[in-house]
Amino acid sequence: MLENLAVRLNFENELIESSILSFGKMSFTATTPKIVVPLLCRFLISKRPVVSWESHSLSKAFTTGYCLHHPRGVKPKVQRSKVTGWVLPAEGSVDLPGSTTSDERSDVRNDEIELHHPVMLREVMDVLKPTENQVLLDMTFGAGGHTKAILQSCPIATVYALDRDPVAHQLAVDLAERYPSRLHPLLGRFSDLDSLLKSSHVDPNHFDGVLIDAGCSSMQFDDPRRGFALSQDGPLDMRMDGTRLPSNPSAADVVNSLDAETLARILKTYGEERHARKVASMIVEYRDKHKPIESTQELATVVSLAFSHRQSEDSKDALGRRMHVATRTFQALRIFVNDELNELNHGLHAVKPYIRGGGCGRLAVLTFHSLEDRVVKRFLQGRNVNEKGRSIHERKNSSDWTAEEEEHKSTEWEIVHKKVLYASDHEVSVNPRSRSAKLRAAFKL
Repeated sequence: MLENLAVRLNFENELIESSILSFGKMSFTATTPKIVVPLLCRFLISKRPVVSWESHSLSKAFTTGYCLHHPRGVKPKVQRSKVTGWVLPAEGSVDLPGSTTSDERSDVRNDEIELHHPVMLREVMDVLKPTENQVLLDMTFGAGGHTKAILQSCPIATVYALDRDPVAHQLAVDLAERYPSRLHPLLGRFSDLDSLLKSSHVDPNHFDGVLIDAGCSSMQFDDPRRGFALSQDGPLDMRMDGTRLPSNPSAADVVNSLDAETLARILKTYGEERHARKVASMIVEYRDKHKPIESTQELATVVSLAFSHRQSEDSKDALGRRMHVATRTFQALRIFVNDELNELNHGLHAVKPYIRGGGCGRLAVLTFHSLEDRVVKRFLQGRNVNEKGRSIHERKNSSDWTAEEEEHKSTEWEIVHKKVLYASDHEVSVNPRSRSAKLRAAFKL
């Protein structure tokens, strides 16, 4: 693994120097060669002092039995660890809300995973409006919900389906047998798009419509073996590419390799976690005092120990909905492990030349949190994603402010909807995971 470091740590060419997308240039020292090191072109392992257990203010939490604070107040069975002071839940004794038992998990198979409902399907189809002989690109095939709708609504339309997940790619290959010469599966990341399209002999200005459904698919969340969801116990993986790229680190490699300061920056930047330092310190202290963190349930338990019971009860997201205190930590690790924001930015710029101009080609992008939406919004406005944001008051008081600047009108895109679209109340009631979805769409001028 270490042989790839010189290539992977190419900050000038690979990273976007922005508080949104990366942490800029850093220098770390590799001290643990046994652990996978190339952490997505960002960090090397750095061993630094951590807070001593004796001085930790949360020591009493380990004797209460409430090792996992969540709204239902689960009180797991506990067993005393060999490490003095740690009282840990007995293996398999803690079931998060909605989790499956070990016996149920043993029966889980790929073909039994429930395929997700395509989010905001009606709104997406209204934007793309596929017609005969048109060619479209689905850059996030997933379980194929949107692609199937396009193929079924227009019997002569052609779809190129991209996905980085080998499981999703295989679903696309299977679906292509039902739609020969109409569905073309592509395996790779957004940053691989240009080379994949060229190898498929696709020319610029080729696509009449492009869809990006950012983030994880429900198929990935629902499979505990992928390690994305904290509601189901499984290995702490979170790699969208699966084992296709074995040199890429998993979430377990990240939490067990990085120092508290670096982990805190990841949690704060990608998860917008206000208690990032407390959570990072708890993770580092647990792994150093006890053992490496290996499962999603174990990480959720450790993170919950950084919060009081009241904080756990009052934990809510930006929309005021109750959520587990480890949700932001899981989001941050997932985004970091998969380099999601950089990939999204690369994908938007890579697909732009392949969309037909003149107001004919359409781009529709679904996002599920503010960081993704910010990247898309700035791209459609023609603004640099690294540009520091300014408030309306600051812009109006600046000497170069104009009314046109206030609307951030782009000369390359015509925005379809004046305001971002959200999933309807009915769709949210049927598919709760659509409640965070935002749709932005534009015509290429």
